[in-house]
Amino acid sequence: MACNKNHDGIQQILENLPTDQGGVGRHKCAACAYEAGYKAGYNLDGSLSIDNVLANLDESQARAQRHKSPHAAYALGYYHGVCKRTQDDNN
Repeated sequence: MACNKNHDGIQQILENLPTDQGGVGRHKCAACAYEAGYKAGYNLDGSLSIDNVLANLDESQARAQRHKSPHAAYALGYYHGVCKRTQDDNN
């Protein structure tokens, strides 16, 4: 099923991700991957494998996430989540 979520808030982040049109995760929604990574990073949850995450994502949609690497999106989201968690813990 194609993703129909509103990812307007992260379009600029996604524009800078590498293009990826092959392999595991092809046609998966990079925006959903970023959001899953962000949540996992914020919660410091490293228990999920990227293959499991990708298997549960919707198909990609148009706009900045089209043909973007869901692997890179998840990793960047995880990093941003950890940074936000660290920032919140220090405040």
